Amino acid sequence: MRRSNDRSLLLTNKRGDVRYPKTAYVPLWFPLPSETFIFREFLNLRALGMDMAGYSIYGPARKRLSPQMRELQPEVRTLGIRATGEILSNLLYWKKRDPKTTAHLWKTVPFRRWSYLEAAGENMWCFAAGFTLARYYEEDGIEHIHSPWANGPATAAWVASTLTGIPFSFSARAGDIFPPDGALAEKMRAARFIRVNNAANIAHLSEIAPDCRDKIHLVYNSLTLSKQEPARLEMKPPYKLLALGRFARTKGYDYLLMACKNLKERGFPFKLTLAGSGFQEPKLKRLWKSLDLTDVVEFPGYVTHDKVTQLMIDHDVFIMPSIIHKTGDRDGIPNVIMEALSHRLPVIATAISGIPEVIENNVTGLLRPEKNPAALAEAIRAMCADPVRAKAMAEAGQERVLAMFDTATNTKQLATLYADQIFGTSSQ
Repeated sequence: MRRSNDRSLLLTNKRGDVRYPKTAYVPLWFPLPSETFIFREFLNLRALGMDMAGYSIYGPARKRLSPQMRELQPEVRTLGIRATGEILSNLLYWKKRDPKTTAHLWKTVPFRRWSYLEAAGENMWCFAAGFTLARYYEEDGIEHIHSPWANGPATAAWVASTLTGIPFSFSARAGDIFPPDGALAEKMRAARFIRVNNAANIAHLSEIAPDCRDKIHLVYNSLTLSKQEPARLEMKPPYKLLALGRFARTKGYDYLLMACKNLKERGFPFKLTLAGSGFQEPKLKRLWKSLDLTDVVEFPGYVTHDKVTQLMIDHDVFIMPSIIHKTGDRDGIPNVIMEALSHRLPVIATAISGIPEVIENNVTGLLRPEKNPAALAEAIRAMCADPVRAKAMAEAGQERVLAMFDTATNTKQLATLYADQIFGTSSQ
């Protein structure tokens, strides 16, 4: 049974008194530079008046942290390898304290068909970590557990919730539900609610667990850049193209490089900045050299979040060539698309997942089929050939994202969801 908690707060914001639950956020790493949208969401909810606590299932991230992230990191409770002894101790603690629930969890969670070996390892670690997190949450007076991802972190939240009775929820975004892990349907049924950040995920999750359709709530992410200086849009040759993101299997940057080969062979004047880092970097650089693109494509490496605005305003076109990997893994709505449009930078993207919710072809940008270098090359030429039309689409895109991903609106909507689902009340 959940221990009684007298630390609940009646918090106040500009709209009046509202009871928000003290909420634990539990990703694998927290804060993490590549998950700025989760970090900002946490800070935005705290600024609204919510009592927020951060927990990191793995050890602390140490590289490329912003000053704000470094400021928050000391108050985050972390696990990781150094906590192995504590985790083993808490497995025994819960076996003694609640043998029936512990035995049920051991039978229910570990023996699932996970989508791949890494997912199995992640979920098993998160399963074990959940027994320690359960004790942390009781100590810290947590009233609501939220996992920003539907995979391993949601497994940890599920375990901790089952042991303590504290309600949990999770967000479902992209690769955490494509392909679905072996326990996703069970986590959906056990969760108080599920938050998605794009409408395309509603249908997907409803197919996995049709009985949970009413638990699924759409709340878009918030913009993560506070400055929205407009791009210069010089649109003069050589045209300055930009792609930015993790070098991951869902990004389709190899198809973008093949599109660049097409453009070069046709004598189209351009320079591409392909900024980012990740495990696919060696593969991309081998392709870059084999396609003889070293004179027209630049790899500046990882770009810190505070330098993204300058990149956006210095380029003519932003390209996001996302693909659906053969495993089913895919993007949801890449945050860099919203960031580009918030700077009034024209966008070319592929028509997968939630991207068409933002990029409406010939209205807020250009959409092309995935894995099609020729179509990407054609779109780049078309965008650069008509600067007036490109600017009009970028302006329409900017208007759309500033409305859809407004920080104040979406933070309030998310906080209201938490209050409604946990306490049944929210501000009026």
